[in-house]
Amino acid sequence: MGELRWILIGIGVVALVAIYGFSRLRMRRAATPDSSHRQRVEPSLSGTPSPDEPEAVDEEPVIAAAPPAPEVPKKVVAIRLMSKDKAGFPGDKLVLAMRGAGLRHGRFGIFHCLQDDTDLAIFSVANLVEPGSFDLAALSDTRLPGVSMFLVLPGPEDALESLDRMIDTARSLAASLDGELLDEQGSSLSVQRERYIRDEIQQFIREHLTPASATGSEE
Repeated sequence: MGELRWILIGIGVVALVAIYGFSRLRMRRAATPDSSHRQRVEPSLSGTPSPDEPEAVDEEPVIAAAPPAPEVPKKVVAIRLMSKDKAGFPGDKLVLAMRGAGLRHGRFGIFHCLQDDTDLAIFSVANLVEPGSFDLAALSDTRLPGVSMFLVLPGPEDALESLDRMIDTARSLAASLDGELLDEQGSSLSVQRERYIRDEIQQFIREHLTPASATGSEE
């Protein structure tokens, strides 16, 4: 009985589809004008349409919409400035050093190196203590183990120049605060590691920020 029930349901569905298709076909034929009833157009030697000749209607050209530009992926490059003292950096001293290096407290409660005359961040500095922001009202009673300095590519300026600016600022802060620089995995930021980071950025530029990567190279 169960199998027979499904067979009957299937037959009913097929019948409904057939009825719907037939009614749509009749409506389409009724909406199409018969060629035998089209208005006869009289020829004219003057080029002016005769009274029985319908005037030509200019149709608007159809302009195809341009395909959307492919979205460029983001790449984050980060290094850490850590205190050599296990007690951490004094909060007020750290903030004064960052302000002295030209960093400004702003969006998300963190510090930014801003492009000249804009509010675009070349790189940013976040607190390593959750949630990452700096509580400026409690600096005198705060000690921080370190900060994360990071830039997001593509950014407002040249990628490699932005990296150099971030590392130079990090070195300056490390010297004034007696800190040490680490990569994002926590290893020492050696010259070899800096070279590797630079190579990664150059590869990212070739793959995503050059005209050939945007349009696709022909083999």
